[in-house]
Amino acid sequence: MKKTLLALALIAPLAGCTATERGAGIGAASGAVIGGVATGNVRGAAIGAGVGGVAGALIGNSQERRGYCVYRNRYGETYEARCR
Repeated sequence: MKKTLLALALIAPLAGCTATERGAGIGAASGAVIGGVATGNVRGAAIGAGVGGVAGALIGNSQERRGYCVYRNRYGETYEARCR
């Protein structure tokens, strides 16, 4: 129960953020955990947080084009265009 409340307390502030900010925050946190576990030291966690933050921001930024949808053509390629 304590872990659930702690997770909610840490995630709730992200509700008011843009998709880019949310992506960066989640990416940085995930990267820090993965980097820390993989290397077993703070340096690995810091590098993981940096890489995860940048990747999360890029992914979040791609979600901010309002009014555009992602479509797939008959060749399997994806592209963005105005939503129908």
